[in-house]
Amino acid sequence: MAIFQIVAIGFVSTILILVLKKQNPEFGIYISMITGIIIFFMILSQLEVVINVLSDIADRINLNAGYIKIIFKIIGIAYISEFGAEICKDADQRAIAMKIEFAGKILILVVSLPIVMTLLDLVSKLLS
Repeated sequence: MAIFQIVAIGFVSTILILVLKKQNPEFGIYISMITGIIIFFMILSQLEVVINVLSDIADRINLNAGYIKIIFKIIGIAYISEFGAEICKDADQRAIAMKIEFAGKILILVVSLPIVMTLLDLVSKLLS
């Protein structure tokens, strides 16, 4: 299973970070970033499966394809902003991490506005 490989990579990276952090602290950040990228590419094929299944479900229930794209964008923004924030936290840059998280939340709000507007239209029609 892929999870065993991912956990093994995580353990090896953690040990490398702990050993190298004493001599060169910046190497820990580099190893952390590289590990995150490697794990991301390892699960990329699984993300493709999820996207295909969700697209099939949307087709079966006649859901607008635009809404599915918006949902995928929201998920992408959430994962990318969390990944970036965690790297900043690993580098003891909590203030920058908080700003990345805030920007991610604002971008999610902006991207989700078409869905919110559609829901508001639906509610107003139901109340009329």
